[in-house]
Amino acid sequence: MDKLDPARQPEPHDPAERKAYWRRKLVAERERLGDRLARNEALQRVMRVWMVGRDDTVVGAYWPIKGEFDPLPALHRWQEAADVEDARVARQRRRIALPVIDKVAKTLRFHVWYPGCPMEEDAYGIPKPKDTEVVQPTLLFVPCVGYGPAGYRLGYGGGFYDRTLAALQPRPVTVGLAYACAFVPWLQPGPHDVPLDAILTDQGVAWPVTED
Repeated sequence: MDKLDPARQPEPHDPAERKAYWRRKLVAERERLGDRLARNEALQRVMRVWMVGRDDTVVGAYWPIKGEFDPLPALHRWQEAADVEDARVARQRRRIALPVIDKVAKTLRFHVWYPGCPMEEDAYGIPKPKDTEVVQPTLLFVPCVGYGPAGYRLGYGGGFYDRTLAALQPRPVTVGLAYACAFVPWLQPGPHDVPLDAILTDQGVAWPVTED
């Protein structure tokens, strides 16, 4: 039996082990997606439509890893589209921020990012903005390894977003981003889990569910 392939392993019964199993399984499946480019383009369109009419000026996102959807092209277009009469001022007014880990508090703070800004790797090898301004987003796009009913997210298990959102005041609007194939129907929240305000996938808005 191949111990490196989650698909070949039996699913554990212990809840914590089951989540760890599904993290490995979903990441492995995501990295093997043959249609990731098409899924990315579809989810970028969903993002752009969902953001129409919002008045946020600071939006937090993430640098994609392990086959994650890349939200930055859609956000760059959002930034540039703010005011076609003065794009320079618009870019200053609408800002994109990426997370930087606070090693002591085990939380995230958000630094301004723009295409071509200085970057460096954090302790996990993930690129982060170097020496840019710290800001607080009013809208935060969160990567999902998986997602379940009622807006709950399956993350990587480090708890960084949970601790960060518990500390941020006011709390930003939180939007999970995932491919539709990452839906986990059995996913149940833990005692400290808070549902996301929305979840977007390449097939549209997965949460909140609207009645036809």
